[in-house]
This record gives sequence, C-alpha cells and structure tokens, in this order.
Amino acid sequence: MTKNMGTADKAIRIVVALVVAALFFTGVIEGTLGIVLLVFAGVFVATSVISFCPLYAPFGIKTCKN
Repeated sequence: MTKNMGTADKAIRIVVALVVAALFFTGVIEGTLGIVLLVFAGVFVATSVISFCPLYAPFGIKTCKN
C-alpha cells in the first residue's frame, strides 16, 4: 500500500471523527445513526493513521505530495 492521503486530508478526517465521537458520547446523536456514524469515525481515524484510503485507489486519487 502506497500512501495516498496528505496531511490536510488526514487532519480533516481526524477532526470529523472527534466531532462525531463527541456528539455521540454527549447524547446529541444516538441510536442506529449514532452507531453508524461512530463506525465511520473509526474508519476515518484508521485510514488517517495508515495514510491510505482504499476508496481513493481505484480512482487514482492522491492527496499527498509524494
């Protein structure tokens, strides 16, 4: 896996994941929607940590400079 995510892309995903987690744990979003969004937040964090987004690969999208 070659890296295909840049710094800005990773930062945006982390911020979105933190917001979703905060909304879930404060009870603003709950139920099935809350769980689904929390799973997406986890995926955002995971892809940010490994700097690779599987959905970018088939389309040739690369947000990093390398």
